[in-house]
Amino acid sequence: MEKTTVRSVKPINTKQKTGIRGVGQELWKNRLLYAMTLPTIIWVAIFCYVPMYGVLITFKDFSYKKGIWGSEWCGLKNFEFLFNYKGVGQIFWNTIYLNLLFIITGTVFSIVLALMFVEIKNKIYNKTVQTIAIFPHFVSWTVVAMFLSGIIGGSGTLTQWISQNFGSDPAFYSNASWWPLILVLLKIWQGAGYGTIVYVAAITGFDQSMYEAAKMDGATRLQTITRITLPMLKTTVIMLTIMSIGKIFAGDFGMIYALVGDNSQLYATTDVIDTFVYRALRQLNNMGMRTATSLFQSIVGLVMVVATNALAKKVEPESAIF
Repeated sequence: MEKTTVRSVKPINTKQKTGIRGVGQELWKNRLLYAMTLPTIIWVAIFCYVPMYGVLITFKDFSYKKGIWGSEWCGLKNFEFLFNYKGVGQIFWNTIYLNLLFIITGTVFSIVLALMFVEIKNKIYNKTVQTIAIFPHFVSWTVVAMFLSGIIGGSGTLTQWISQNFGSDPAFYSNASWWPLILVLLKIWQGAGYGTIVYVAAITGFDQSMYEAAKMDGATRLQTITRITLPMLKTTVIMLTIMSIGKIFAGDFGMIYALVGDNSQLYATTDVIDTFVYRALRQLNNMGMRTATSLFQSIVGLVMVVATNALAKKVEPESAIF
């Protein structure tokens, strides 16, 4: 019998380096991937982190002539303007109330549209409908305001129709009670189609074998939607809702100011923190007050995100962002 020799195999060193060497090893190993992300990292650093230096204006009596460092410290004086204003409670309420309406209605309509897009089997028709639904997201609110004035203005088509058929002038631009509904409808028109992108991507990524098994068992389309799609979509909905709640204390300035402007008759339901501060900034030219308000909104948004995420972690752990 021939003798078989057993060669000793050198064990592979799978131990990864730690510390600075480990970071360098990781960067070199995946250098091409990190090179691809470098432009984004630079953009975020320049436009998101470098401007945070301006937060110092919050605690200073800012002067353009003296600059940030040359301006005198004033403590929390810049916060007093916002909280000492007699109508600040109504402004806070309008901001939160409108954002809650936007989040709820936007989520519901985006999910409904996403389900409709997924159920449309004709690819050409599907892409056409999706393009039409997404297009309003790219229309300027200034253009929308011009068309809206022609519809609900004093001589607008809808105003004239209501006056002729019901014998009363709805006075859209002088009656503040109409505007929560108007803003919500316009927000749905503008954002619901664009919001379907994430939901459509999530639905198309679901395991299709479950749908095939459901069809073999005789399930209808409605049953597959309510018992398979919606339960599996819950994680995505919660995650997007948590991200939206982070902006609940920031009003949609571009939308509201373009549509309402300085019409004081509509402030009761449309005046939010951002529009109020913008008017105050024009009148007082107080940059410190504006920066203080932005910092306050950011802190409240952070607290809301952390609290909502903690609640989601208890109810649905997989839906939590962190």
